[in-house]
Amino acid sequence: MRRRGSGDGGQVAVEFTGMVPVVLLTMALLWQVVLVGYTFTLAGNAADEAARAAAVDGDCDGAARRHLDGAWAGAAVRCGAPSGGMVTVTVEVPVPILFPGLGAFDGVVATAGAVHEGPGEGP
Repeated sequence: MRRRGSGDGGQVAVEFTGMVPVVLLTMALLWQVVLVGYTFTLAGNAADEAARAAAVDGDCDGAARRHLDGAWAGAAVRCGAPSGGMVTVTVEVPVPILFPGLGAFDGVVATAGAVHEGPGEGP
């Protein structure tokens, strides 16, 4: 006959309770890594699109901002003047902390360039 109070009947509950914070912290860190990676992708794409627009004397800033919305809309876009036949664009996009509105880390910086094809550049 088993006596009351002996055995390990509640051990699983105690272990689960102890592991919940570790599991939640791991999930939050993984989610933050996903946000950083997604921000790198968005910044690179926005810089590429802005460089394409700047290459034909289009709206560089507008082209970059069309590809950034929501938590990433606070980006800084710097469109360089044509130099040596090239235009360069730098886009700095803030990385949200866990979810939009909570705050942001320093920005992810992406730079792109394209050959300037504006008026007066042809043969």
